[in-house]
Amino acid sequence: MNPQPLRFKQVLVLSTAMLSFISFWKAASVVLCDMGSSAYYAGGIAMNAFGPAFPWYVLAVMVFSGLMLMVYVESCAMFVRGGVYKVVNEAMGHSMAKISVSALMFDYVVTGPISAVSAGLYVSSLLYNVLPLMHVNWHVPHKLFAVLFAVTVTIYFWRENIKGVEESSDKNFKIMGFVTLVGAVLIVWALATVYIRGFKLPPFELKFSKESLGWMVNFPYLQTIGLVGVFMAFGHSILALSGLETLAQVYREIEDPKIKNLKKAAFAVFLFSIIFTGGLTFLSSSIIPPDLIGGKYLDNLLSGLALELEGPYWARLILQSFVVVSGSLMLVGAVNTSLVGSNGVLNRVAEDGILHDWFRHLHKKYGTTYRMINIVAMIQIIVIILSAGNIYLLGEAYAFGVLWSLVFKTISMIILRFKPDFPRDWMFPVNMKIGKVQFPVGMCVTFIFLITASVINLFTKRVATISGITFTIVFFAIFQISENMNRKKARLYAQDDDSEEKLNMRKEADIATILPELDKQRKILVPVRNPNNLVHLKQVLETADDETTDIIVLAAKISKGIQLEGETGEIAPEDKDLFTSVVLLAEKYGKTVKPMLVFSNDPFYSIAQVAQAAGAEEIVMGVSGAVGAEVQLERLAMAWGMLKKMETVRPVTAKVVWEGRQLSYKLS
Repeated sequence: MNPQPLRFKQVLVLSTAMLSFISFWKAASVVLCDMGSSAYYAGGIAMNAFGPAFPWYVLAVMVFSGLMLMVYVESCAMFVRGGVYKVVNEAMGHSMAKISVSALMFDYVVTGPISAVSAGLYVSSLLYNVLPLMHVNWHVPHKLFAVLFAVTVTIYFWRENIKGVEESSDKNFKIMGFVTLVGAVLIVWALATVYIRGFKLPPFELKFSKESLGWMVNFPYLQTIGLVGVFMAFGHSILALSGLETLAQVYREIEDPKIKNLKKAAFAVFLFSIIFTGGLTFLSSSIIPPDLIGGKYLDNLLSGLALELEGPYWARLILQSFVVVSGSLMLVGAVNTSLVGSNGVLNRVAEDGILHDWFRHLHKKYGTTYRMINIVAMIQIIVIILSAGNIYLLGEAYAFGVLWSLVFKTISMIILRFKPDFPRDWMFPVNMKIGKVQFPVGMCVTFIFLITASVINLFTKRVATISGITFTIVFFAIFQISENMNRKKARLYAQDDDSEEKLNMRKEADIATILPELDKQRKILVPVRNPNNLVHLKQVLETADDETTDIIVLAAKISKGIQLEGETGEIAPEDKDLFTSVVLLAEKYGKTVKPMLVFSNDPFYSIAQVAQAAGAEEIVMGVSGAVGAEVQLERLAMAWGMLKKMETVRPVTAKVVWEGRQLSYKLS
């Protein structure tokens, strides 16, 4: 009589841990849906600040974006999640990290209002031209319509984020495809118009308004120094440099090879920004008369460009419609990004114990951190109403968060060059080797330029400086108070402690219910037990083709009782640590894994059963210091033989892998 086979009665699958890794094109589209949206309002705001020279400085900011993109590439090469909080925390400590996150939150909070209001102004301008043709009198003021539109959009995305509907890279990719097509038509038509009318370079002379000088109006002698004016104008244009933090957030989802694809994504963002934002701003200044840029088209520059081209009015009106639709898609998408991003940042810092548990309370129906979303959305609506649709005012405030989050990021990356514990796969160019340190000459020059523009910006933007500093102080105080309240129960300063975010488990009664999810041609089973012994998983991630291979990561929870009666199927802290390490490793290599936890009284039987059920071609195990590689293969072969009597399976290669060695055995 054959012995009764041992079975496991429950499987836990990590549903949110299984990232769907995306191409560099899709990663770039996610960033550009935020960064590219500034093309629709940056030129008008800069024109309002210092006059017709604005195209030169918007273009300069786009060139400078290449340097900041390289800073982010180096940080992502060091940390899979290389955002501002992580980098500043590692370089300058917890207190500075809280300040940097407070400034970053100001960036996110203003991103939504400026994008939503800008979209409203574009839609209003289109209605102003289209509705009279339909014999409809349009008398709603542009700014009032923009405020109502912005509030409506914010409420919509607030509700969607409460439900947990997040950004989709596929959706962003489609939006960017449409925007690129419309942008290409606009550029070609504009170039044809320039060819017919002739091209005239915009002037270099700066003409600051009293409002744009801010407190600098009290220092007339500084205004005589040409370089000060250059930095002032650069500071008024820096809002075009939005969305870089999104690159750090999306990096974890970029497919293998990660660093190579990250660099491709960064280059695609840079190239698009130069052509789309820089190029269209230049063409607008050449085609649209200066008085119209500073008046009728101040709040909808690209819409004005479409209307001022050569050609019949009906054709220009159709093009304006496409410009408004494509721009609105990008701009309202940036509203969603601001809510998703701010909620993600707040959840990340909450995991380090610097935000009170009250903020992390989950929605009873949707399971989202709705209180964080409520607070951010409420602040954004208040900002929209207080702005009264004044896009210039919002743009000036927006620049504060953009600049200072970049300052914290760059100085932190410079400091980390002097810490040997942080190896990196790529470095910002122009370095000088001093001893064991690659001194970052290029990054230091970039930082000097950045900090100079940031300090001058404090004096030229009174509203932005007051509101930005006040907001930063308030959020820092909230973090500080929350941290003190949580000190006794929170695990502070934990490195890469993202388990709460990732380990969302779902229960299945049997392995058969999971098999339809394993639809790739090849399947490799990787049993894991020790988070400090994942050499075998690393080897599989390095060599497996993610397009054709399902990587099943299996942990067996030892339980007593042959039928496992009464098992609750709860995941223990040590299992969380194990799967956190698995997911971080998968993110690093950009490969999708299928982590699962089974409850069994014989781990080798569980391995054999899952391998046969899934149709695995390979079983790759890590060496056990307790029994040794040969004993591991013997025990697996015994379990395999017991199962083979029940069903016919094809031969499988079993391996035990450790540093520099491996032992193989054919199971048939």
